[in-house]
Amino acid sequence: MTLTTPEAIETEPTKPQAQRRAGGSGGGLGRYVLVRFLLIFPTVFILVTLVFFLMRVIGNPITASVGGRLTPDQLQERLHAAGYDRPVLVQYFEYLGNILRGDFGTTSTDHRPITEIIVTYGGATAELVFYALIVALVLGIPLGMLAAYMRDKWPDVLFRALAILTYATPVFFGGLLLKLVFSVWLGWLPLGDRASTRVELVLDRIPGATGIYIIDALRTGNAEIITDVLAHAVLPALTLGLLTAGIFLRLVRANMIGSLGSEYVDAARSRGVREARLVRTHAFRPALVPIITVMGLQIAMLLGGSVLTETTFGWRGLGFELNQYLSARDFVAVQGIVAMLAVIVAVTNFVVDVVAALIDPRVRF
Repeated sequence: MTLTTPEAIETEPTKPQAQRRAGGSGGGLGRYVLVRFLLIFPTVFILVTLVFFLMRVIGNPITASVGGRLTPDQLQERLHAAGYDRPVLVQYFEYLGNILRGDFGTTSTDHRPITEIIVTYGGATAELVFYALIVALVLGIPLGMLAAYMRDKWPDVLFRALAILTYATPVFFGGLLLKLVFSVWLGWLPLGDRASTRVELVLDRIPGATGIYIIDALRTGNAEIITDVLAHAVLPALTLGLLTAGIFLRLVRANMIGSLGSEYVDAARSRGVREARLVRTHAFRPALVPIITVMGLQIAMLLGGSVLTETTFGWRGLGFELNQYLSARDFVAVQGIVAMLAVIVAVTNFVVDVVAALIDPRVRF
């Protein structure tokens, strides 16, 4: 019979602890990444299904787009050729099969593959969303930190009011207001478009152009072209970025208030750590994780807001094209673009969740 000493009892790990140590943090991260990756498929499936049947509620796409300009016989011939005279479920399963093969359909007005539209105009929308995200982070995070530090004082009240105002203001109204002030009254910035006509001609002729103007402009090495591209991006980026900046401001403020009242911040303050360092390091880092977590949702919001922003400023991206196809009642194009955006949003959320799990291990469990 063996005796277990008190020292052995204290040092011997319990079974659950041993299992956790054996599994390690990598196992937890691996499971988390796998689960989040597998969730992409039902998410995309549900979104694509909703888009498909919502489009069918208003009728078939052929009748909606060109029905008034065709005779009944011509319309019936078009419907038969496109397969829209078959049962809806048959069309639905065929549509799912096409998506699995990477075929999101062909527009009925100009007969262009949806994938070609995504490739051609997706870079412009990605560029705008990137600019808007920078604006949201640059404005929302510092102002949220300051609002938390000045809690219940007049700067805090002012910033909270601004956050509500920016979130509640319609995107198109904010864009028109910015154009009126900075383009019409002050004449500081261009009214719209992604670049001046001369610069667009130069960028379109660059071998292997990416469609992302700032990258193509940097490749030219011409400071005038780079300045022109950035000047055209300021107002659209502000319009779309302010929509999300208010959310980041309130989120940072709420989390930092909790962090500033925590015991470890009080302990650091008692050790003589300067207030600026307390706010910047001890309180801000724990408050950063929720921002990363919701960033995926905000990117989805930015993609939705890009439709109105691009239309307001003539920014030729996916949002602008989507609005054009809506006006033409080309619901095949609308269905394909929205389905493709659903895939992009689902993948983006997956990437953001993985980044959040790498920064904060608690997210994995």
